[in-house]
Amino acid sequence: MPILNSWVSSANSHDTDFPLNNLPYGVFSTDENEPRCGVAIGDMIVDVTTLEAEGILQAAEQDVFDVPFWNDFMEEGPAVWASFRASLTAMLAEGSSDQARIEPHLVSMKDATMYLPFAVAEYTDFYAGKHHAINVGTMFRGAENALPPNWLHIPIGYNGRASSVVVSGTDVRRPWGQLKGPDDTVPRFEPCKRFDIELEMGAIVGSFSDGPVTVDTANEMIFGYVILNDWSARDIQAWEYQPLGPFQAKATANTISPWIVTTAALEPFKCDTPEREFELLDHLKDTGPMLYNIDLMATIQPEGADKPSVLCKTNYNYMYYSSAQQLAHHTTAGCPMNVGDLLGSGTISGPEKSTLGSMLEISWGGKEPITLETGETRTFLEDGDTINLTGAAIGDGYRVGFGDCIGTILPAIKKSDWT
Repeated sequence: MPILNSWVSSANSHDTDFPLNNLPYGVFSTDENEPRCGVAIGDMIVDVTTLEAEGILQAAEQDVFDVPFWNDFMEEGPAVWASFRASLTAMLAEGSSDQARIEPHLVSMKDATMYLPFAVAEYTDFYAGKHHAINVGTMFRGAENALPPNWLHIPIGYNGRASSVVVSGTDVRRPWGQLKGPDDTVPRFEPCKRFDIELEMGAIVGSFSDGPVTVDTANEMIFGYVILNDWSARDIQAWEYQPLGPFQAKATANTISPWIVTTAALEPFKCDTPEREFELLDHLKDTGPMLYNIDLMATIQPEGADKPSVLCKTNYNYMYYSSAQQLAHHTTAGCPMNVGDLLGSGTISGPEKSTLGSMLEISWGGKEPITLETGETRTFLEDGDTINLTGAAIGDGYRVGFGDCIGTILPAIKKSDWT
């Protein structure tokens, strides 16, 4: 599909994340207005809350944009999602007769503050990248036991904290935790020394289910995607993860990009999952292309540095299980899925060092320090480091991007300041 031209001139650049082909959904405010729903187009935001209030654009028979989140709109279902997107595309297209009505309700992105685009109901994180799973398993358990016996048969995951999900730009505080290294005789309690990132994609559930669903139904339930940084305390994780898996190591924060890129915008970029070693059971079998070809990058900028350094460049198509397969598996025991549930893909790593989506892998457990473009070295994150995750699906003369997913590391709270 070629680029779709808009009367918003900044949307017609091949460099923008937000051409007319994209139209992602977010929540923003300005000095003049409270948080409201908006749609990104070029370097502008369409104030859809005001458009609805003035009767210019309706998504359903009832008001769904009078709240600062997209959950009410999601509840309207796929038919309304498609109709709304088609209407908005027509209104913003080059030559549209609606330009004069829409233009007064455009806000410059540089004047906007962004918020979580949806109210997070529940959060589940998966462990569905094969290269990452082999690398981490090798470090933690040895090469002969790198992949658990079940890994090639089901998507592995754990239930995280919805309260830990924050929007891009939110600072992240270094966590405290109980640590015990291989040479320690007893555990100790102190700030994390091996704080890390995990470059992931997050799938947003847009439809309710109260029982098992097929992979195809699960695919239809996914409203859209965000970039997700699953901040991870590796030293806390190494001590606590047996026998029940991640807990405090994954409870600090999960940063997401501020724009929900819809599954409709990503449709032209669908691709197949990797070849399988074992045939999946029927409830998980691929029914067609289920992943997306999305280029991803992580950068790090130490405090005081003039520019960021690239940590990795990878692609969402390295995942072993798709979000639809993860969601379908999640429902098999009867677990209800709610509008606004967030599913983390798991760390996205490729086969080469330059494509590894965590510092744990890039520095191989801290044994191989990396040198940044500034000349500084890192094994894990230091206070003051700013991490930015970005990504885009690349089309014919355009890109469907997600915006920034940024977080800066603050020092651990002093024990004397605990309440």
